[in-house]
Amino acid sequence: MKNRLIVALDRGSKQEIYNILSELDGVVAYYKVGMQIFTLLGPDIVYDIKNRGHKVFLDLKFHDIPNTVANGIISAIGLGVDMLTIHTLGGFEMMETAMKAAWEGDKKMTNVIGVTMLTSLSDAFLMDILGVYDKTIKEMVLILANSAKSAGLDGVVASVNEVKEIKRELGKEFIVITPGIRPIGDNIFDQVRVSTPEEAIRNGSDYLVVGRPILDAKDRAKAATEILEQMNKGKNNDKL
Repeated sequence: MKNRLIVALDRGSKQEIYNILSELDGVVAYYKVGMQIFTLLGPDIVYDIKNRGHKVFLDLKFHDIPNTVANGIISAIGLGVDMLTIHTLGGFEMMETAMKAAWEGDKKMTNVIGVTMLTSLSDAFLMDILGVYDKTIKEMVLILANSAKSAGLDGVVASVNEVKEIKRELGKEFIVITPGIRPIGDNIFDQVRVSTPEEAIRNGSDYLVVGRPILDAKDRAKAATEILEQMNKGKNNDKL
């Protein structure tokens, strides 16, 4: 489970970020670098995490014309990231071009993951913003996940509500990364579609992204360990 927990380093100061890395050393092996800290610290934070022997999930959610996204992925590969995200709403051509950029000859240099619908969104978003009245969030996630697989992507980001269906339709090898993870009794903050660590693993999630429940804890290592224990409880039922 240690390699399936991704801690989101969403903090606003360089010192706190490096404090977190030190406190979680030996407990956490995978970190998410999102737009907040990448904007603050740039590529150096990726290099530093990699030099500590950890993996990096670069969550910048590339969303642009195909050529621009492809060049962004080539740059990210140069940083040594293990996984990165693009928006599936960028369209099929963008996703397909992005996936081609992830290969160097016959070797895949990084995993490309498609962001479907953010876990802060509800069905109202589809109606109010996209003008979609005949689909639910879950249905839209499945449509986007199918498109992502057709374009060759390695997997998608989706809430626990969609994991079973994605795995059933697209296969166990298709990666599903689940954010919005909250231990029982924890504050859900701005997330709408949330789940417990045990529930997410039991439903088939491959990786869990956890931020505030660990980062806001007085003892971060203990909080991460407890989440890993909850993930292990769901392990025995980690089936479709």
